Amino acid sequence: MKAQGRVFKYGDNVDTDVIIPARYLNSFDAQELASHAMVDIDPEFVNKVKPGDLIVANKNFGCGSSREHAPLCLKTVGVSCIIAETFARIFYRNAINIGLPIIECPEAARGIEDGDEVEVDFDSGKIYNRTKGIEFQGQSFPEFMQKLIAAGGLVNYTNSKKK
Repeated sequence: MKAQGRVFKYGDNVDTDVIIPARYLNSFDAQELASHAMVDIDPEFVNKVKPGDLIVANKNFGCGSSREHAPLCLKTVGVSCIIAETFARIFYRNAINIGLPIIECPEAARGIEDGDEVEVDFDSGKIYNRTKGIEFQGQSFPEFMQKLIAAGGLVNYTNSKKK
């Protein structure tokens, strides 16, 4: 499995309340929520992001509240993978549960810039910055996590096993 796209780069402590501000939580529709993703720090994010694009951030991405909507917004708007130095543990869990791949790789987080074209190979853990011609080594995704991602998350994967 691979992800490839343009990078949107953010700094430290991108809070889930910033990923999807509380004022928009009155909807249960994923598309409606996604239309407001990152609006407070990047008002044009939803107009610029294309399916397959990636987010790269520094430390503690997804901190703050345990807002489960945050990774769903990013996945729905088209983000294919998030790379950061570190993630808040609850964000990590919520992202994996919905099938949004996230990778902790400090070297990649520091070596990738906004607008770079990046390719991630989940089998090998290799992160290739196509813009700069630099490769980073992240952790490969275990087979069970790749199955969760391919199924679109834990619920979909579990339901497929019941059939």
